[in-house]
Amino acid sequence: MKYENMIEGIFLERPNRFIAIVLINGKEETVHVKNTGRCRELLIKGVTVYLRHETNPARKTKYSLISVVKNNMLINMDSQIPNYVVYEALQENKIHGINAEAIKKEVQYDNSRFDIYFKSSGKESFMEVKGVTLEENGFAMFPDAPTQRGAKHLKELIKAKEEGYGAYIFFLIQMDKINVFGPNYERDAIFSEALEEAYKKGVQILCYNSKVSTDSISIGESIQLVFK
Repeated sequence: MKYENMIEGIFLERPNRFIAIVLINGKEETVHVKNTGRCRELLIKGVTVYLRHETNPARKTKYSLISVVKNNMLINMDSQIPNYVVYEALQENKIHGINAEAIKKEVQYDNSRFDIYFKSSGKESFMEVKGVTLEENGFAMFPDAPTQRGAKHLKELIKAKEEGYGAYIFFLIQMDKINVFGPNYERDAIFSEALEEAYKKGVQILCYNSKVSTDSISIGESIQLVFK
């Protein structure tokens, strides 16, 4: 995924989860934050951020915050991008063990709408995609805040697996140089335990890091999954 019209800024504050105040070319600007999560470990006053200059005249803000530098590591925090990256990777057969065809986005199954549907070796499959921006000492974790919706999706994936479908949850770590991922038991024990249950019942858990630059993000390499 390639971003156009990127510009560097300095993060100042986040009045609410939708907007931030960023210093751009010496001027304070109100910008849209493309991630409604807490991101408290990322958005710290004074850090370098990268923004997309938007061209839609109807927008209230001229910029969207895309990525942030944390300890010399660039982290993409655009919550809308993981689905695009994984969808593109499926189309290009870049995910180990999956030869996908008939790929579709946003497909309904029972009480859930999964991010991606595809067939692999003739088997109908559902995939839920989660973007990961939380990292501590080289260890990536999800979620960064409790997610009832995430636990619900896991239960639906287990059900789909039991009914004969392929069932996948894909964690895209939105940074590179990360080789280990695990559930965040401390911040959401319910989701973490549901992920363990899904693993035991045959749901495929895929974890990949990303190749991230100031104006792009693409799928990286498969990394290790670790449970507590």
